[in-house]
Amino acid sequence: MAVTSSPGSRTVVRFELAPRSVALVLAAVAGVWLAYQLWIVALILVIALILAGTFNPMIAWLERRGWRRFYALVALFVAIVVVIGGLLILTVPPLIAQLTQLVIDAPAMRTHLIAVLSERSATTPLAHAVESAELADTFASARTYLLSYSSQAARAIGYGATSVVLSFYLLADGKRTQGMLYAMVPRDYHMRVARILLNLERIVGGYMRGQFITSAAIGVFVFVLLAVCKVPNALSLSLLAAVVDVIPFIGGLLVIAPAVLSALSRGMPVAAVVLAALIVYMEFESRILLPRVYGKALRLSSTAVILALVAGGLLMGIMGALLALPITAGLLMILEELRVELPGDDSADPSAQARHAETEARYEELSAGATAPDAGEIAMNLAQAGEQTGQEEPA
Repeated sequence: MAVTSSPGSRTVVRFELAPRSVALVLAAVAGVWLAYQLWIVALILVIALILAGTFNPMIAWLERRGWRRFYALVALFVAIVVVIGGLLILTVPPLIAQLTQLVIDAPAMRTHLIAVLSERSATTPLAHAVESAELADTFASARTYLLSYSSQAARAIGYGATSVVLSFYLLADGKRTQGMLYAMVPRDYHMRVARILLNLERIVGGYMRGQFITSAAIGVFVFVLLAVCKVPNALSLSLLAAVVDVIPFIGGLLVIAPAVLSALSRGMPVAAVVLAALIVYMEFESRILLPRVYGKALRLSSTAVILALVAGGLLMGIMGALLALPITAGLLMILEELRVELPGDDSADPSAQARHAETEARYEELSAGATAPDAGEIAMNLAQAGEQTGQEEPA
């Protein structure tokens, strides 16, 4: 900015922008635009990294028992295909059969429902509403709605398959990928990167363990409930509940409709009991189980868990809700490792900082003259040793 003035004249203020500043602004705008256009690529990469962090401990466990990495990856891939195929075989055919039977029995069920509602004056208006509804139009609207989302579902399946394949590429060539990362990061930050990678693996593992707990809990609950009520297809419906429960808050709701429809074959009272029990369990899971399980595994408070899930769902829908918790925990951990001080936070641990400084000095000594992949391996070994030392100190 320059200011010029002369006697008897007005003051003139001139703003001058250096070419470097203009270039930085344009680069920032272009970066934001490119990130917006390629957000799906970033999403696929994030999912692939989460899957790689989930599978890597399994691969390492097999390698410690004498398996070559290639064969361990093949065994893991075959196991995943078998599990997914088994779940689809056990859940999809019974659901299709139930929907087909529902379409066949819909006229008789409608007549029975109208008769039951007409018995009491309080529910008579509902009987008139059911009677005026056209089943053919309802089924046609549902079919149109499902077809409109079929292309999006196919695209989501394609993105998911791409993420799985990319995660296996990352696992198959992990040392080279790790070397590329360390080659792009200054040596002064290598130990922090190593600690971040270890903590991300712990966060992903905690998230997956929490997901297993919640899915197993709802699967067992649904199976016991339907078995006690003698509802058909109890096993397939409980497996469906365990699978769709990966979607926080919403997943459990997706099993209510097929479970209640299947319970209608046992009569209206049984269907009402199943509906009430599932609603109560959904409340228990969303208000008590989810915050406790994920909060303990990811070191997030109950409030942070709920806010992260809501924010992720609003920003990116179902996929945002799935990724909200590990991303939130990962970002907070990265801020901590990069020693970014948050306003009002004075929780730095002097002993941990001293231990990290000592480890970084040790790394500088050991990695002198090493290539990026070798330096990364040294950093990871030191980070693992430092993590074990930090866990042993409190005892």
